[in-house]
Amino acid sequence: MPLSDFTSYADAQRHFSKQALWELFDGDRERLNIGHECVDRHAPERIAVRVAHGNGNVETLSFGELRAGSNQFANWLVSQGVQKGDRVAVMLEPSPAFYLALFGTMKMGAVAVPLFTLFGPDGLRLRLNDCTPKILLTTPDLAPSSDHAPHVAVHIADTAFLEQIKAQPAAFTPNTSADDMAMYQYTSGTTRELPEAVKHRHRAIVTVMIAALYATGVRPGDRYMCPSSPAWGHGLWHGTLAPMAMGVEIASYAGKFDPQRLFDAICEMEITNLSAAATHYRMMKNAGCGPAHGSSIEKLSFTGEPIDSDTETWVKSTFGVPVCSMYGTTEVGVMLASYPGASDFDVRPGSLGKPVPGIQLDILDPDGNACPPNVVGEIMLKRRDGWFAIKDLGHRDADGYWWHDGRADDVIISAGWTMSAKEIEDTLLAHPDVEEAAAIAVADDERGQVAKAFIVTTRSGDRDFEIELQEFTKERLARHEYPRRIEFADSLPKTPAGKVNRKILRDREAERNEAST
Repeated sequence: MPLSDFTSYADAQRHFSKQALWELFDGDRERLNIGHECVDRHAPERIAVRVAHGNGNVETLSFGELRAGSNQFANWLVSQGVQKGDRVAVMLEPSPAFYLALFGTMKMGAVAVPLFTLFGPDGLRLRLNDCTPKILLTTPDLAPSSDHAPHVAVHIADTAFLEQIKAQPAAFTPNTSADDMAMYQYTSGTTRELPEAVKHRHRAIVTVMIAALYATGVRPGDRYMCPSSPAWGHGLWHGTLAPMAMGVEIASYAGKFDPQRLFDAICEMEITNLSAAATHYRMMKNAGCGPAHGSSIEKLSFTGEPIDSDTETWVKSTFGVPVCSMYGTTEVGVMLASYPGASDFDVRPGSLGKPVPGIQLDILDPDGNACPPNVVGEIMLKRRDGWFAIKDLGHRDADGYWWHDGRADDVIISAGWTMSAKEIEDTLLAHPDVEEAAAIAVADDERGQVAKAFIVTTRSGDRDFEIELQEFTKERLARHEYPRRIEFADSLPKTPAGKVNRKILRDREAERNEAST
């Protein structure tokens, strides 16, 4: 029996093996292509993708349409002189053009680079200069952001472009090995000067099936939705590639986010399996969505940041099933999960779940010793060359459930996006009226955390200046990567070495929150 036939936690531990993962695919270690596995081998008449737009429209692509269109895109790339290993950047919302380009690029043997549509000019320029793509496919309103990357051929994904693609032959045979490069993926929180691309080979589709099976609980026959942007790991690997590799019908969300529209789409499209950021659930709760009469939901999962207890309770009462945590990073994948759909797994509210099969995790103290139950340490992943730090703190309880105890560094996780405090600070310091700046994470009812900046300036610290600084940061980083709260200060606390002491700032905020409750 294939791994996808097993649904229980006990069977996951009993039957999992790396060889069993490979048996889910047509390809092998010698010859494998993500495009073929996700598109070509599935029944052409079946629905592959549905895109729910914020305006209420829904676009649908069958596996047959996606196969022909991605083949045509692959042939178009060849006609443009793109060669195996060249990068092709795709800066589009979920749409037919996005999926044709994503899979067509990988079929052809080029490297797909999905880019977030809210990157500002500086953020986009840094990534284009880093991955040096031959082609950038985007929309007219986003194209000007690429003006500072003249080496890139920019193509606009409009009706005329899609007609040009349709003129290409609809047959194409992929020819890549499992070790060929397939995709570059940029994390949401990278050092501004040197944004790191996580580089995935075609064999990554095999590894990510661990998350599909045990963290999102995807199985053949599901109607699966992930509203996260496919520019990020959750929306791309867990929301698109892994379920499609099983031939599962997926749904995505495009356009300005509206929680009521998402809730309605879940019900209208009879979604049975939903995986979203904690913020998506929180925003639906805060918007007063529900009840979900006639909902088809059977499995729910979340990622990005811990989910608050009020939202967790709302999810259970609205959809009738518990929402399951999935925990991991873009660099190493999913490590802990609550096994959605496993009848023998007790989902514990607030916990990260238990390790997925095939990996070795531990919680270590500063001396490298394993922490006993209920003692906080640093979460570590065992690799061939030793322990790898995840940069998160956590503990295990006596029953083997894992719990999150905060970040081990100054990273801010807001609405599922990871942001660097230093990156925000450096951008603010580029403003001529900012003398000093510090950024920390503060609690937020909707986003879990938001970035708060403390600014030292000789200029009047009024609301107009706050808005100016926020826009200044948005334009240089990404639309989501800015301080949603700003406080003007006469000075910033410093360590003996003269560095800004963010811990004092965090402690002050915690005291304020405690005093206000």
